[in-house]
Amino acid sequence: MVTKQTQHINGIEIKVCILTSAHPPFNRRIFHKQAKTLAKAGYEVTLIAQHDRDEVVDGIKIVALPRPKNRLWRMLATWRVLRLALRQKADVYHFHDPELLPAGLLLKLIIKGKVIYDVHEDYPKAILTKHWLPSSVRMPVALLFNFLEKWAASRLDYTIVTTDDIARNFESTRKVATIKNYPVLERIELSPMHDTEQPTLIYAGGISQGRGIDEIIQAMAYLDSSRNARLVLYGKFKIESYQEIMQGVKGFDRVEYRGWIEPEQMCQKISEATIGIVCYRPEPNHINAMPTKLFEYMLAGIPVIASNFPRWKEIAEGNNCGLTVNPLDPADIARAIEYLLDHPDDARQMGENGRKSVLEKYNWEAESKKLLEIYERLLSV
Repeated sequence: MVTKQTQHINGIEIKVCILTSAHPPFNRRIFHKQAKTLAKAGYEVTLIAQHDRDEVVDGIKIVALPRPKNRLWRMLATWRVLRLALRQKADVYHFHDPELLPAGLLLKLIIKGKVIYDVHEDYPKAILTKHWLPSSVRMPVALLFNFLEKWAASRLDYTIVTTDDIARNFESTRKVATIKNYPVLERIELSPMHDTEQPTLIYAGGISQGRGIDEIIQAMAYLDSSRNARLVLYGKFKIESYQEIMQGVKGFDRVEYRGWIEPEQMCQKISEATIGIVCYRPEPNHINAMPTKLFEYMLAGIPVIASNFPRWKEIAEGNNCGLTVNPLDPADIARAIEYLLDHPDDARQMGENGRKSVLEKYNWEAESKKLLEIYERLLSV
């Protein structure tokens, strides 16, 4: 653990500037985990992010970045982020988006401080499924980005990633560490009161075809109406037209779309659900991902239904906290739902097992120590 003394250089408090042009200011990983951890440890933390005003929240200074009108505007906003970042005169700059790599490299050239690149996804694999890119150019673009990302990262002070698989992509930089997106323990409390008259299945997060929303909605149509189960969706549709399409899918009559809510409210809603669902499609960027919602469901003490990817299977079935299914088969998803509804004792035990696993090993409290150790190492050089 970093001591208070290490947060000062020559008696001056160390300044950390966190940068994001793509994420909202109160993003779980960026604000609730990393920024709060650093602020609590004694660092002076500034966060530059899309917001409607400058303000201070939980001791973290938020510098508002205007929300982008489109993807091109967001890419050009990199230079606005750079200007705002330079004004902070920070000792450490920690950025979270691949589009900010040029800004990160320029910061490294201009300032004496340290620069950290935080990688949330396997971006080259993600490019392979980007709908806004013509399919014929996705592979060449992915290969080019893969080269440029690794080249840029090697010239920065450190790379932080979310999974061990992504870490292997950056081994050549020799300055990489995995800090996983496990939940903060204090944010979700166990709620043993679940509605047995109308069981609730919950999906919380970004809503898109790749997240398997089509299939989990269709799965609801396979359930006997006497079960009175409902699926509640929390989050934002990544494409507005997709919402209209989903409303026409068979099974949507048993779905309630509640929209996006604050993370603290989301935690409460998860704890009130009966079953948590995370059935991403087997896309290249999903198979080895570690979705935060999986662990939040577990922490809330509810059984999970997850895609049968090897890594997810190891977590859900290895800890006996849920079932895994073929995410492309709505009937298979429905069978898993029926099993958990028909075997409440098993479902309850799975929920207890999941919570125990998160309390013991899948939690941010353990990961936060890695973050502080990285900062201590960088600032001691």
